[in-house]
Amino acid sequence: MKTLTIDRFEATYAICEDKEQKLFAINISELPKNVHEGDVLDINDNDGTISINSELTEKKRSKNRKLQNKLFK
Repeated sequence: MKTLTIDRFEATYAICEDKEQKLFAINISELPKNVHEGDVLDINDNDGTISINSELTEKKRSKNRKLQNKLFK
């Protein structure tokens, strides 16, 4: 399974990043509905299905919020 994080949206593509900071462009039509920047995606190696990993997404967002709070206090 490959894990990517949505960095940004450009036109009809989601620009995603893996843990080695390699970038991938995925057509938005291939993504689950209601995806947002910062969502963590799991891509199944067998069939290529893409799903949102809610647990990892929340962990990342929580970590980022803590860092922002620390920086802006």
